[in-house]
Amino acid sequence: MEVDIHPIQMGIDTIYAIRGDAVILVDGGDPHRLKRFKKGLERASIAPDEIQLLIATHGHWDHVGSIREIKELTGTDVLMHRDDEHFLRDARPAQPPGLTTWGKVLTALVKLYLPLVAIPTFDVDRFVEGDQEVSLAGYGIPGVVIHTPGHTRGSLSVVLESGEAFVGDLAMNRLPLRRRPGMPIFGDDADTIRKSWRKVLDRGAKIVYPAHGAPFPAEVMSRVV
Repeated sequence: MEVDIHPIQMGIDTIYAIRGDAVILVDGGDPHRLKRFKKGLERASIAPDEIQLLIATHGHWDHVGSIREIKELTGTDVLMHRDDEHFLRDARPAQPPGLTTWGKVLTALVKLYLPLVAIPTFDVDRFVEGDQEVSLAGYGIPGVVIHTPGHTRGSLSVVLESGEAFVGDLAMNRLPLRRRPGMPIFGDDADTIRKSWRKVLDRGAKIVYPAHGAPFPAEVMSRVV
């Protein structure tokens, strides 16, 4: 079964609407971007009540910041990994450690901005536990949600049977983060990220859809890991 993929730019993040029998979202984007979200739905000819699931790839502020507003608009359920639940309890968002020299520089700069950021809290309807996998067949989307830690302990990826992989920040492909596609410059552990990438590639990933940057061939990551 074919699915339609619609990117929606939400500030520094791109989120993705995937349409099968129903519509699911991958990530919620930067805080207070509901206007951009509505315009993205209009361009994709998606009605808010068609959206039945929002998958948070991880709990960082720029991926969950608009989830509360999106949930109020659409009534969608939210899926997230239990290991990233702590991000929702933090009064202020944390910046992940830099994994490269440039990542460490940007981390220091972003920390100056983060005191100005507040994330509206929201309820999670379903938590992924451990290495549990979640089928998307019930939404008419041939694919699965898998646990891919490394950027955060609870990072998730969506891999479709047709080869599209929506990986959040497991890869990056946009300035000022990276000049070309590759490993994230922030994260908890680079070796764990590589292990997660082997998991994604073993699932048959052909095209990578990162949250930061344009899609690119998965063979780029196979050379890296």
